[in-house]
Amino acid sequence: MKARIKWVEDLQFLGESGTGHTIVMDGPEDLGGHGTGMRPMELLLLGMGGCTSFDMIQMLKKGRQDVRDCVVEIDSERSEEIPKVFTKINVHYKVTGKDLKEAQVKRAVELSTQKYCSASIMLGETAEISHDYEIINVD
Repeated sequence: MKARIKWVEDLQFLGESGTGHTIVMDGPEDLGGHGTGMRPMELLLLGMGGCTSFDMIQMLKKGRQDVRDCVVEIDSERSEEIPKVFTKINVHYKVTGKDLKEAQVKRAVELSTQKYCSASIMLGETAEISHDYEIINVD
């Protein structure tokens, strides 16, 4: 996997993935940025959320669950001192579907967070990560 980061101006950067996708990153205005893009630490949380979401959908579909929606909400805390690593992260899964089995949702969360989601496992080296879920059944 490769990535390329190009400085644009001030604290604005353009990130390009090895697959050719781009994203703007920028710092806050009080540090000389323009606030025109995501901050790098926000991208880490988004990456973790995307990683575990991929796992959830794949496992639930493989388990023949009728999943209609999956939203992952993440709250975090960071250290006050440099390096300002994440110290606490809570991942809340909202899984919507028809006749979803709680045991399968619970197992998917456990497998993603303990075995498959590389981003969660890496961030877990510095942060206390907690997980919870809710199931929203629809007709």
